[in-house]
Amino acid sequence: MFSLDHQSATPLVVQVVEGFRELVDSGSLRAGAKLPSIRQFAHMHGISVYTVVDAYDRLVAQGYCVSRPHSGFFVRRRADALQPEPLAEPVSTGEYRFDAMWYMQRIFENRALRLKPGCGWLPGEWLFHDGVRRSLRALAAEDADLGGYGEPKGYLPLRQLVRDLLAEHEVAASAEQLLLTQGSTQALDLVARQLLRPGDAVLVDDPGYANQLSALRFQGARLIGAPRTAQGYDLELLEERVRQHRPKVLFTQPRLQSPTASTAQVAHLYRLLQLAEKYDFVVVENDIYADLDPEPRPTLASLDQLRRVVYVSSFSKTISPNIRVGYLAAHPDLLEELARLKMVSGLTSSEFTERLAYGALLDGRWRKHTKALRDRLAVAQQRVASELLDLGFELFAEPKAGMLLWARHPRITDSTELAYRAAEHDMLLGPGHLFTIDLQPNAWLRFNVAHCNDPAVLAFLRAQLG
Repeated sequence: MFSLDHQSATPLVVQVVEGFRELVDSGSLRAGAKLPSIRQFAHMHGISVYTVVDAYDRLVAQGYCVSRPHSGFFVRRRADALQPEPLAEPVSTGEYRFDAMWYMQRIFENRALRLKPGCGWLPGEWLFHDGVRRSLRALAAEDADLGGYGEPKGYLPLRQLVRDLLAEHEVAASAEQLLLTQGSTQALDLVARQLLRPGDAVLVDDPGYANQLSALRFQGARLIGAPRTAQGYDLELLEERVRQHRPKVLFTQPRLQSPTASTAQVAHLYRLLQLAEKYDFVVVENDIYADLDPEPRPTLASLDQLRRVVYVSSFSKTISPNIRVGYLAAHPDLLEELARLKMVSGLTSSEFTERLAYGALLDGRWRKHTKALRDRLAVAQQRVASELLDLGFELFAEPKAGMLLWARHPRITDSTELAYRAAEHDMLLGPGHLFTIDLQPNAWLRFNVAHCNDPAVLAFLRAQLG
């Protein structure tokens, strides 16, 4: 077949992909031929099964192979092997087409991994489980009617409560301008499907929110990077790309952004809104980490008052990700269109879980819980940042709040390879390419400080860095 050079600077996964491509292009592997099983190939070449999974997924994405459930991977008929059109601009000339959907699937398949320093959620014991249990008992005692559908826009008392919470942050919105959703993911998906069509240019944070990038690629949007800095945005480059591509929408996380943990300065928010007005695009503000921020600060929604801004948030990060309750606030005309789309695509969201979240938010211990959570994260931020710096990592930003840190090390060139080795040690890391537009290998890693308290995490990193 072909051999791998374990001493080469070329990553093993790239060697596997190039080896199979050469065999197919030369005719040595003909259409319909079955590739070795993942475990078989890994054993034959002394490499990680995760490396083989990555390589096979890239071959499928490039049109060289097809995956057949329960059967394996097979060489694709070349007449059907059309190269996928690039969905992102700017696009790399490399061959890397690794889809972040792979990462999403592995996250949920590998929740049983003992260590999760790269995940995007808080440990269960950090969440408001006691409040959820009290709300559940109260809801059961009410003998609630579970036989019908909920309100199209969501449970009215919860929308009214969200209205009041937004008012505390100087966003004036009526309950009719609020739509409850199944987490922030559905909210972002509804906005994207309402405002975008395949081929439309859309601005996104780069690096950015992995789930959102994956969803937009799936929809066929042309991703245009809005480069992040530790202070917010590279405004000069951002305006240049806006002029060139004339995007319809910008999806952004100004506060405690994933993966960089950076928070945009207020001056950057004003400038971004000026660009939106000048070049006529909608701004979607993803503020899912608002409850983790100890500092009161303006949002795009508060500065714009929902004229051009759609505001999205969720209770998944602080109450529980399992109850899947999020919301969006928007201009009344757009909100009505989004509510109709929600009905068409999934009828109503779950009133039961919305009432469950409502009861937890009314719990007298809710504000005490969020204050304690922010304090706990601040301590973890300081400790993990110090440990990473001691190991020689460079931090993109030092937020001193929230759950994330974005870091790279001069000895790491491809964080994906490190993530595969981590998985073999029962550990989930967040490799940097998953959060970028071009999906190219890079040195960056996303760390969740709430999951870095086990000494084994630091020991693994120290061992890998030699």
